[in-house]
Amino acid sequence: MPKVAIVMGSTSDLPVMQEAVDVLRSFDIEVDVDIVSAHRTPDKLYEFSKNAHKKGISVIIAGAGGAAHLPGMVASMSPLPVIGVPVKSSNSIDGWDSVLSILQMPGGVPVATVALNGAKNAGILAAQIIGSSNSEVLDKVIAYKEGLKSKVIDGAKQIKGNF
Repeated sequence: MPKVAIVMGSTSDLPVMQEAVDVLRSFDIEVDVDIVSAHRTPDKLYEFSKNAHKKGISVIIAGAGGAAHLPGMVASMSPLPVIGVPVKSSNSIDGWDSVLSILQMPGGVPVATVALNGAKNAGILAAQIIGSSNSEVLDKVIAYKEGLKSKVIDGAKQIKGNF
């Protein structure tokens, strides 16, 4: 089964990043979670980024707040797709610093960027990437999207019944 690595700059990012873990597990995708700080553990960052593809990882989700260098640094060294999750942290400028740090990558070093604190969407996007070559995961993504559609239709019926 494919595996997604979820890394974040510190334990304070975990409440946000947990949503990616949860959604990936709901698709039965194995998740490897770790703390890898671009600024405080650069050797660990290098080791992880250079070798993730050798350890069965298919996609990397990297969450970071503040200056948010982690996703870009991982993408600069890894051949795998990287999804960046900007995290609104205590040292953040309303989260905009994190969003822009992850979003504004130079040409040649792409990072797919989701919304501020958008780890759930990062998990779904990772599943979709894996689903493009894994029919079992693709079927689960299709079922998930059908479930979203059903919720909207059911909600519309409830509203219509009240008016």
